Amino acid sequence: MRLMLVDDDTVLIKGLKRTLEALGHVVSACYDGAKALYEITATSPDMVILDVMLPGKDGLTVLREIRERFPDLPVIMLTAKAEDIDKVLGLELGADDYLAKPFSVRELEARIKAVARRAGSSPKAQVRKGDLLVDLRGRRVWRSGRELDLTPKEFDVLALLLRHQGMVMTREQILRDCWGFDFVGDSRAVDILISRLREKVEDDPKNPRLILTKRGTGYYCE
Repeated sequence: MRLMLVDDDTVLIKGLKRTLEALGHVVSACYDGAKALYEITATSPDMVILDVMLPGKDGLTVLREIRERFPDLPVIMLTAKAEDIDKVLGLELGADDYLAKPFSVRELEARIKAVARRAGSSPKAQVRKGDLLVDLRGRRVWRSGRELDLTPKEFDVLALLLRHQGMVMTREQILRDCWGFDFVGDSRAVDILISRLREKVEDDPKNPRLILTKRGTGYYCE
């Protein structure tokens, strides 16, 4: 699992990073609340472990920003404070769990697994494919942390293919779902749009790896 640790305690972060990586996780770290959202967008983690007290921007503010941009990204809040208000407020803002310092790595790993199980059973509003992150609710797309400028129809087609990964969608199905039953036109409109879309989301549009062609049938995402 790709984890992002956001905490200004460098000693804690180094220890957690070493131990969590030994458990098989891929761990990135950020020490400043003001940079947290940028780092999260750039690295596309599967889960964020976020401290309440941070320089630059506090953890609860960062949590609000995460929920606005990435509504389904699991977040575990950390704090050394004893006041229940931080716990309540953190969970009301959309934190998935809460852990008070000091804690053991075993306890943190148990929370990570529990949150991951809950997240896995919930319908996703986001899809990650390699360096591509698609927010299906917000209708926004990022590639390597940079937001792409897709037309509404380009987004509709991309979202359709991602929702049906592994399933070949015929041109007629794409026309029906993305243009509507009353669309009158040539199915080559789909080919033209797919070509434009590949220019934006593929490393090499002539040799696509995300949006693939089933010759004589249609298109699909693996």
